Amino acid sequence: MDDGDAIQGEPIGLMTRGEAIIYIMNAAGYDIAIPGNHEFDYGMETFLELTDKADFPYISCNFNKEGELVFPPYVIREFDGVKIGFVGVTTPMTIRDSVPKYFMDENGNYIYGFFQDKTGEGVYQAVQKAVDSARAEGADYVVVMAHMGNEEEVSPWMYADVISHTSGIDAWLDGHSHDAEQVVMKNKDGQNVYRSACGTKNANIGVLTIFADGSLSTELYSWSAGISAPKLLGLSNPATEKVAEAADTLDQSMNAVIARTASDLIINEPGAKMRDGKPVRIIQTTETNLGDLCADAYLNHFEGADIAIVNGDGIRADIGRGDITMNDIMKTLPYGTKLDLVEVTGQQVLDILEWSVHAMPLEFGGFEHVAGLTYEVDPDTETPCVEDDEKMLVSIDESKPRRVSNVRVGDEAIDPDAVYKLVTNDFILKDGDGFTMFRQSTVLQEAETTDSEALYEYITGPLQGCIGEEYASPYGQGRMAQAAK
Repeated sequence: MDDGDAIQGEPIGLMTRGEAIIYIMNAAGYDIAIPGNHEFDYGMETFLELTDKADFPYISCNFNKEGELVFPPYVIREFDGVKIGFVGVTTPMTIRDSVPKYFMDENGNYIYGFFQDKTGEGVYQAVQKAVDSARAEGADYVVVMAHMGNEEEVSPWMYADVISHTSGIDAWLDGHSHDAEQVVMKNKDGQNVYRSACGTKNANIGVLTIFADGSLSTELYSWSAGISAPKLLGLSNPATEKVAEAADTLDQSMNAVIARTASDLIINEPGAKMRDGKPVRIIQTTETNLGDLCADAYLNHFEGADIAIVNGDGIRADIGRGDITMNDIMKTLPYGTKLDLVEVTGQQVLDILEWSVHAMPLEFGGFEHVAGLTYEVDPDTETPCVEDDEKMLVSIDESKPRRVSNVRVGDEAIDPDAVYKLVTNDFILKDGDGFTMFRQSTVLQEAETTDSEALYEYITGPLQGCIGEEYASPYGQGRMAQAAK
């Protein structure tokens, strides 16, 4: 089974808009899947078309259109006479973390949603209803397939929030936050629920075991070798054949060397590891050299642009020192978002930066890497940003001090009343990551160029295929600095 974000995140998915991934999942024999936030990145219509091509059902107890569920809330599968109910649930953060306009009608009204509200009750009730229905239909065990995660920013929809407000769930198999935690916690009735997550990009395979005596356990199967098991062991099966078929068409162009870098370009803290041995991601909390490089590529694409911003969540993989291929670039910027040049006021830029750092020191997908400007930030100051039920920015409370100060565009202090030309991607312009301040902006130019293509242009053009000393520091060029106390 899959807990979401299967069809996006790798070149093979991007180049086929998810279709090749569905065919591979069919060949591998998947039984059930749920939508994660990135299932919607190619648009609502495309995702729903892909679900029709799947040989397995998608389930979700809270993904709805105008209050009616789009998929079944649960399915029941029988194994050796034991019935297990599988309930699907998807984070309401999907609206913000995908493209918000994909969930709207032509008039800008939300018609798709996830039963979100500020209390979390809408989600809790949806999950409880599905669990109770599965039990009533004869399920001996109930397993929740979730794309919810453990990030504090998504409260009140973290896995712990939902488990502690529901009953009747035996196990919770989770995605979204990329952690690999194996946890046992109490539900609202004081009964144990086994929660398991298995990381990201097939770092682990998560396993839930139900023993004959009724007890449960979770564990992770991992493969740490640099070569895949099927290739190393010479394994061949319908799934590997589908993977090879899709990959062969891309290999020649994707693996050609196009440039070199003298330094590691990072999204993770150098040398740091979490308790489970996984790297510590910092691309969504602080400036890095790879973030600077991507922002510079954005700025380079439009002649006359003053400023560029790149959301940290869109930068997904390190680029190691040495040779760079197109495959490296596609893995770094896998989502294929297109670039736009927009007209903004200095005040809008100040608001953009304030929302960008509102979650610090916690991770935020909309943490922006910048080019053309510098600023200071005080993360100890309480954020003045006000958000709605969908975690979208509503306003900035001007009665409170701002976190961001000393903003300079080029060599000059920013003028709130001046007009600037800003480059970003169409994800951000469509309210992505909650950036609502672009709704009134004038789009000066819409490019057909994707972010990965812009990065390729910059590396092979102005940089002449050599990423040098200006990007040597892993923590970037000091475009964001801590405000003096």
